Amino acid sequence: MLITSLENERIKNYIKLKDKKYRKRTNTFIVEGLHLVLEAYKSGNLIELIIEKDEVLPLDVPTIFVTNEIINKISSLETPVTVLGLCKISGKKEIEGSKVLMLDGVQDPGNLGTIIRSSVAFDVDTIVLGENTVDFYNPKVVRATQGMLFHINIINRDLESVINELKSREIPIYGTKVEYGEDVRSFPDKDKKAYGLVMGNEGSGVSSEVLDMCDKYIYIDMNEKVESLNVSIATSIILYELNR
Repeated sequence: MLITSLENERIKNYIKLKDKKYRKRTNTFIVEGLHLVLEAYKSGNLIELIIEKDEVLPLDVPTIFVTNEIINKISSLETPVTVLGLCKISGKKEIEGSKVLMLDGVQDPGNLGTIIRSSVAFDVDTIVLGENTVDFYNPKVVRATQGMLFHINIINRDLESVINELKSREIPIYGTKVEYGEDVRSFPDKDKKAYGLVMGNEGSGVSSEVLDMCDKYIYIDMNEKVESLNVSIATSIILYELNR
């Protein structure tokens, strides 16, 4: 199918997917670029392929051919690509596995994208996004994950309810806090087999309400000249240490 008009209803709907509310209402989102499209296809999340009219990409999904002008309108990139994909939102709510990362108010899309990539790299089973965390189908987040959002269970849930659920399964909860904290490098292997790790907001860290629910505080020992690390870097280091 070739579409050449910006007034086409299908095209209007693609463009609306830049808005979080419309993504949520339709349970769909757009990925941009060949790599993300192929990752979505391999994971079974690709609904439609949207490509510029002279491109060829033989994937076994409905394919919509469009003009360069339409690609530019759908895309959120300054330099649009020629291959886009319409993908489904999973809508999962359940925790999978026993290694759970909880994010309490992480706001920067790039940080969340990096955290998702590191979580896949270091064998996290489920990522839980608290109420004040950036939408993980935000186009900037999607790009920053490099397709790894298709390879891990990511859910939106109230953190306090998740912590209570993990506690009922006797999974310890670790919060990041320097005061009274334990160097993550000193963790015995038995404390790494199952955990709920909470990482907090870029500026204010983990909320006091959530910290009060933690069983143990952990920190990264580092040069005293450095006051703190970017949350995505800190998360990556801690996940690496817990996965050793």
